[in-house]
Amino acid sequence: MAMVRMEPVPVRVRADWFDGRPRAVTWADEQLPVLFLAVVRHEEAAYRASVGPRTVFEVQTSRARLVLSYEHRARRWTVQGVDEAGRAA
Repeated sequence: MAMVRMEPVPVRVRADWFDGRPRAVTWADEQLPVLFLAVVRHEEAAYRASVGPRTVFEVQTSRARLVLSYEHRARRWTVQGVDEAGRAA
């Protein structure tokens, strides 16, 4: 059960209006509801000002555990890693 890192893949994420937490991920034609949020990491000082900050969320869906990245300046969501072995029971 290891997280597999991959090239960032663009996805559509429906987030909570007030706190910004991911609620559902649409990857290709499949919509995956987020069951729970495992980890949140704010990376504000790790990037140049031209790139901007990002926030990384590790979420559990019904099919797999995903590492989602939100780039604030570009307003873009990507999947950075997948762990299909860590499925919810």
